[in-house]
Amino acid sequence: MSKIDPELKKKLLKESQAPFRGLRRFLWIAFTGSAFLGLFIMLSKISSGNEVQQNNLLVQLGACALFPFLLFLERNKEN
Repeated sequence: MSKIDPELKKKLLKESQAPFRGLRRFLWIAFTGSAFLGLFIMLSKISSGNEVQQNNLLVQLGACALFPFLLFLERNKEN
């Protein structure tokens, strides 16, 4: 009946269920790296004696928790 290769059909069905998955994973990895780099810079400023606003530090800590969590949710559940 259908002339579509079964492997291609499976791949297309998987992509239709989770569109732009690869792009989202790339963005979560980039945002995670950026959050941890920002936290590292803030902690180095604190250790050198400079003051950092508490709000900014809390935002960085929140980003360091949120983006890896989103990346964890995006993992491949079949493997």
